[in-house]
Amino acid sequence: MIVVDFLVSLFGAVFLLLFAVRMVRTGMERAFGSSFRRIIAANQGTPKLILIGVSLAILLQSSAAVTLLAAGFAATGVLAFLPAMAIVLGGDLGSALLIQVLSLRIDWLSPVFMVAGGFLFLKTERRGLKQAGRILIGVALILISLDLLRQTVAPIQSGDALPSLAGTLEADHLTAFILGAALAFIMHSSVATVLMVVAIADFGTLTFAVSAAVVLGANLGSALIPVWLTRAQEPAARRVTLANLILRGTAALAVLLILDLADLQPPGGMGQGQTLILLHIAFNTLVLLTLPLARYLAPLLQTLAPDTQAQDATLPRHRSVLDRAMLSSGPGSLMCLRREVLRMADILSGMLGPVMEIYRNFDAAHAERIRNEDDAMNKALDAVRTYSMAMPQATMTKQQIREMRALVDYAIALEAAGDIVAKRLMSLASTKSKQGLRFSAEGRAELERIHDNVLANLSAATNVLIANDLDAARDLIERKAEMGDLERASRKAHLNRLSAGDANSLASSDIHLETAYSLKELNSWIVSVAHPILFWSGQLLETRLAPGNE
Repeated sequence: MIVVDFLVSLFGAVFLLLFAVRMVRTGMERAFGSSFRRIIAANQGTPKLILIGVSLAILLQSSAAVTLLAAGFAATGVLAFLPAMAIVLGGDLGSALLIQVLSLRIDWLSPVFMVAGGFLFLKTERRGLKQAGRILIGVALILISLDLLRQTVAPIQSGDALPSLAGTLEADHLTAFILGAALAFIMHSSVATVLMVVAIADFGTLTFAVSAAVVLGANLGSALIPVWLTRAQEPAARRVTLANLILRGTAALAVLLILDLADLQPPGGMGQGQTLILLHIAFNTLVLLTLPLARYLAPLLQTLAPDTQAQDATLPRHRSVLDRAMLSSGPGSLMCLRREVLRMADILSGMLGPVMEIYRNFDAAHAERIRNEDDAMNKALDAVRTYSMAMPQATMTKQQIREMRALVDYAIALEAAGDIVAKRLMSLASTKSKQGLRFSAEGRAELERIHDNVLANLSAATNVLIANDLDAARDLIERKAEMGDLERASRKAHLNRLSAGDANSLASSDIHLETAYSLKELNSWIVSVAHPILFWSGQLLETRLAPGNE
């Protein structure tokens, strides 16, 4: 029973730590996710991008999340390879610095954070304040989980189990290194892994060499996570994650070898846990200094993730995933239908992403390619309709039929959103270019902010489509209300600029207002994926009208 109690307590503390880290990251993404693209696009210098990477890792509580973000920007052309690597390596350093902050013995602050976060999350209606509350609760839970880890490990430091394991790892540091990599990969968080190791190492049960090997392995594991998650993405995205893995993996093995040969020990007067954190920070600083070497990896990366031939560049995205062989199975055909609607969402994302860049520097050829993408959306919708009619509805359950109809409805919504991009926004961008019009600096910033929010909402809608998650659906509807606020605020600010006699605002008034409204309408189509989920769960009213007088 003692072993069972220990394992239950240990896993409970670890899972609480993972949940808390994810809670903080979710709060940050929901509060500021739509701003990340604009910030990165506006700062292309290497030092600035490194600082952005450090900041994002601290905010998101995850270097892997920063790597995925940078890889996504590389795939869409917002970032070139080296700037993307600057963000990635900066994110690794930011993650290490975050561990230093979280490892401080500030457990007494957890009740304060919990009370403040609970009040903001439960008693406020503003979305930004609610997410701030979520973040504070997450930080409080991180502090609580670390304290639970210390309390769990403390009683067994004098037993036989942990010293025996430590002795085994002491004789084989490579096994400790692999264990650290596996833990970070399984937990999907190097922050949680290193914090756990530091909490255990503070008791002196693990030697410094073993603890250091596990921490170095965790650095390799955290680099493996984005490689795995981007395995099916564009080659440009995979080259970023592979470069990070090569640089971090090589450096981790080299430092492990040096530590073995030098037999380094913690300096006198400094605890083992603090020494591990400083080693972790120093290691990630060292990897950051290898950024100039990343350019020499280009030939190897081109071999590992070669660019698709130009004539086939759009083929995977335009290839239907509807399998008529699955029509004999209700669940199988429903799965194919969902994948096809996800493909339509991916096409829409590719159409919507470059819109504001086309507004800034109109390119007729690029605009025409986006219009051609709309043709692919139309064909996909026709295929969805035809496929749904052939599905074996006689053998499907009511729930499956309901899901099928919801997917067809959302395919119609995505096609309508594609029409707005191809026929309305591209036409407005063309008119703006032909007439030589310019937005005011404030007006352009407002439209870019709205556009960033629509992109973020499309990503969130895709997650809802995949997971059918009720909380995510509620959050998406809240984002719709926020979009309405943004559009109204932009319209009001625009009218104020007109009253003040701003020449650029006056000349481009029609295009500004219609662009903002079109993006708002496009957003409404995107978030409609949440409506059936909320309606089926009884959390969406059938009408917003107040009851009439009898």
